[in-house]
Order: sequence, then C-alpha cells, then structure tokens
Amino acid sequence: MAARIDHLVTSGTFSLDGGTWDVDNNVWIVGDDTEAIVIDAAHDAEAILAALDGRALRAIVCTHAHNDHIDAAPALAAATGARILLHPADQPLWKQTHPDHSPDGDLADGQVLTIAGTDLTVLHTPGHAPGAVCLHAPELGTVFTGDTLFQGGPGATGRSFSDFPTIVDSIREKLLTLPPQTVVRTGHGDPTVIGDEAPHLQEWINRGH
Repeated sequence: MAARIDHLVTSGTFSLDGGTWDVDNNVWIVGDDTEAIVIDAAHDAEAILAALDGRALRAIVCTHAHNDHIDAAPALAAATGARILLHPADQPLWKQTHPDHSPDGDLADGQVLTIAGTDLTVLHTPGHAPGAVCLHAPELGTVFTGDTLFQGGPGATGRSFSDFPTIVDSIREKLLTLPPQTVVRTGHGDPTVIGDEAPHLQEWINRGH
C-alpha cells in the first residue's frame, strides 16, 4: 500500500530583507500509520506533532530555507529525533533563522527518499531560493513544490537569493516534464496540476517577471 498524504495549515510570519509578512503555510505529512516524513516544518511544532499522532518521524524535509518553512524544524526534531534535511545551497538562508542549529543532512538532485514503501525523488529547482527542491512521488501522482510553483505561476523572485530566469528554467526542465496530471502540492495556497501550469509559465515569461 502506498503512503498517504496528510495536510495541515500553520500560520506565522515570513521575514526577509528587513520586511515581515503574515503567512499561512502548507505542511505536508507523507507516510502510513507507523512512520512518516514532514515536508516543511512551518511555525507550529506542537500542531505538527499532533497531526503525526504518535507515528515515528523519519525526516523533516525542507523545500527551502526561508524562515516560514523551517522555523519549527529544530523543535520538531528535538521532540521526535528526526533528521532535518536541506539542500546545502540554502545554508546561508538557514543560518539567518537558526544560526546555532545546523541541518542534519543534505538533499541532492536525484536523491530518493523512501517512506512507508513509497519513493520521493528530490528535484533541485533553484530560483525562489538557491537550494529550493521539489519532491516527486510518482506512486502518489504528486509533486511537492514548496514555493517553486504555485497555482498560476512561479514562486516570488523579488528578494535576496532569488532569480527569475533561474526559476523559469527549473520549472520548465524539472516540473513541466512530469506527467500533466501530476498534482502540485504547494507551500502556500491551493493545489493545482502540472498540465494547467505550462500556459501560465509562458505568460510570466512574456511579462518578463
């Protein structure tokens, strides 16, 4: 039996470049009744622990290191013994939030994480952040995109450590090549499907964002 996907929304703030904004974040839990991984430990370790409901947490996977996606990671790791995994290119961002606590392991393009018999392949998709990754789970028909791809277009690239041409290349090369029916589970907001996002990306390219 393939793993299942549980979802909760946590609320807090996102801070970068001297500004702070209120945000709601999607937290994704992938696993079965005995074990799971968490994708993006955002804001509220206690709420995530409650959603785990006693399951063994095998890893905390960070799609990138903006503070709103990692602020609860050390507390969740301390409570569960889970390892925090991050792409090394996002270490400078991580240190802005957790200068005294390092991740426990690196994520790399093509790496496969297995939970409850289900494989998730790491796709390095820089642009929103240098170490941004997505996680493709073919058996579940889904890709977890963090802030790389949303319903209606790419993630924001107007702040430090981000680059619009880079995120466009990442989406074109790593995400739009996935089956068009693949469900896109994002870092904020509602899901979409890959097949709906190709025309949106072209619109963004034409506007030169």
